[in-house]
Order: sequence, then structure tokens, then C-alpha cells
Amino acid sequence: MTDRKPLGLRADQKQLREQRALALERLSNPSPAPGPDVTPPAPPRQRERDERPPRAPRDAGRSAPGPRADARPASRPERGERFDSPVRDHAGARPFAQVERPKPAQPQPAPAPAAGAARRVAAPPVGAEGTRLNKRMAELRMCSRREGDAWIEQGWVTVNGVVAEMGQLVQPGDRIEVSEQAKGQQEQQVTILLHKPMGFVSGQAEDGHQPAVTLINPRTRWQHCTSRTRFNFSQLQGLAPAGRLDIDSVGLLVLTQDGRVARQLIGEDSEMEKEYLVRVTCTAPDGRDIATDVQSVFPEAQMALLRHGLSLDGEPLKPARVDWQNPEQLRFVLTQGKKRQIRRMCEQVGLKVVGLKRIRMGRITLGNLPAGQWRYLLPDETF
Repeated sequence: MTDRKPLGLRADQKQLREQRALALERLSNPSPAPGPDVTPPAPPRQRERDERPPRAPRDAGRSAPGPRADARPASRPERGERFDSPVRDHAGARPFAQVERPKPAQPQPAPAPAAGAARRVAAPPVGAEGTRLNKRMAELRMCSRREGDAWIEQGWVTVNGVVAEMGQLVQPGDRIEVSEQAKGQQEQQVTILLHKPMGFVSGQAEDGHQPAVTLINPRTRWQHCTSRTRFNFSQLQGLAPAGRLDIDSVGLLVLTQDGRVARQLIGEDSEMEKEYLVRVTCTAPDGRDIATDVQSVFPEAQMALLRHGLSLDGEPLKPARVDWQNPEQLRFVLTQGKKRQIRRMCEQVGLKVVGLKRIRMGRITLGNLPAGQWRYLLPDETF
């Protein structure tokens, strides 16, 4: 009798027997003691799939996309809870109240002036003694008051080396200086001599009559004007008459942009001579108008009043030089310029002015300048 060899079991039969034994054990003991989990072996095909090497992802080599700017937080606060509540920690974020807010910008201090630079000084208090700077500059014939204010505003004026302020008061011994910019601007200002004809007013248009400045253009410039200055319409800006002539008067009219010239001719303290030729008539005792040989019938006592002794607007007039140029024409030399002064003086002594022509202002004469034409004041000419 031969010995029987035990039959060998196949691997799948052996695995099936182990699964049955494990199932019977779980049925007999439903709550097993804690221990390492026993994972049933995977089927052969599953093991083959698990043993395969993993495939490379399709986006291998690409950079991972960053978080979206509008991505919502992973966790939301519960209803009734505020974002700034310190009780709940939202994924490690700081409470809203503890987030640092940007601080408002603080005003930066003004930079310190460079060494040697001029400083601006404050205007003196009310009641302080001294003369206003613009007035003092006009007294020194540096410029007009208005021009001085413009220079001070630009920072072109210094007092004792310090940039001046508007309204500043100065003392007689203070050193007043102006910058090169102010001097350059002043050198570009022009003064024009015009022979004003009848029918034009000196200043602004009035009663439909044109101002004399409308005669200033390239076509009316005198052909014998020797000035090298080229005409530019910008020269009409700020061009103002210095000493008026009424609409019925003719002769020399000065138009200037230079405040020094204006102050010299018509300033409060000006004593500039103005010379006029005046044609007159008078009334005879019988009422007749005498237009010829007026000198023979005009009393000498009245001539003396014309020279000195009359008053206008309640103020006595300064002495004037008055004499006969011919039997019908007088020559007046005045040092003041009240409105219609010569016509009103003549009315007070019984004379009627029928023609008035200004022929000189200071050292500047009308000369041969034709009526309605003009020329520049030359650099070597002064009033």
C-alpha cells in the first residue's frame, strides 16, 4: 500500500480559504479588540494595476497656477459673528481691528533756505513808523508805485539784502535794491511822443470819441524817427497818457509804459514845465467879439492876474509865465496841470480860448512832428 501525497492547493484556493476563515471569525466576534487593520489582498488584476509605474501628469513641467485674486476664503464666519471678532480664528487670520491701517501723510517741513539766500520778512504791524516801500521807491525815481508793487510781488526787491514783502515800511537809511529781472523789464518799456490832432481824447474813449492811442500803429510812425526800436503791438499794453489834452486841444501828448516818466511829468510833487500856444478872443464893452489885435484892448491888470492871483477849485494856482506871442496869441508856461486849467483861467479874466496847442514838456519839444504821427523817445532824450 503506497503512501498518498497530500494534494497541493492552488494560490487562489488558498486565498479563498483564508477569506472564509476571516469571515467566520468576524461573525463569531462582532466587536474585535483594537489592533492593526487587516486589509484583504487585492485581486490579481488589481495588484497588476497597482504595481504599474504612475503616469506623468499632462501638465508636468508647467508652473502651478497661483491663487486667484478674487478667491473666497476657505472658511466663512458663522452667522451672527463679525469678521473683527477676536474669539474665532479664521484660518490663522488676524482680526480686522488689528490690521494696520495706512497712516495719513504728515506735512513735510519747508526746506531750509540755502546758505546766503535772501529771506522774506513779514510786513510790519499796523502803527509802525516808516515809509511804505513802494512810495519810497517812487520818491527815489526807481519806478512808479504800481510798478514797485509788481516788483515786490515778484520778489525782485530787497531791503538791506533781504527780500521785501508787500506793504513793508522802510527807513531813510535802508538800502533798497532791485534785481536784474526788474531792470531788464524796465529797459523794454517805451515812451511815445504823439502829435495829437483835434477830435481825439487823451485817455479812455468817451462820448463816442476815439482815444489817442488808436493812432499808434506802424503806418503813422514818423518817417524821420531815428530810434532803433521796432514797433510791436505788445507795446500798447500799459501805454498811458502822462498829461492830458482835451478833445479840442492839439499838440504834444506823451504816452508811456514807464512809471518813472509818468511820475516825473504828472506826479504829485512834479514841477515839470509845460508850454502852450493859446489863441484867444475877447468881448468889447459894447458886446462885440474882438478876434484881431486882442492885445491892444486887453487890460494889463488882467494879464497880471493870469500870471498870478487866480484860484481854481478853491485852491490858489501856482505862478505862471504868460506873455503875448502876437496880438491874438498868448504863450503859457505852467508847472501844474489841473483839468482845463488854461481855458478856465482865461474865462476868469474875460478871454475866450479858440485854439490851444502844447509845444513842449520839460526839455522835449513837439518840433516838426506832423499831426497824427508819432515817434519814440530816444535813449539820450530826457524831460
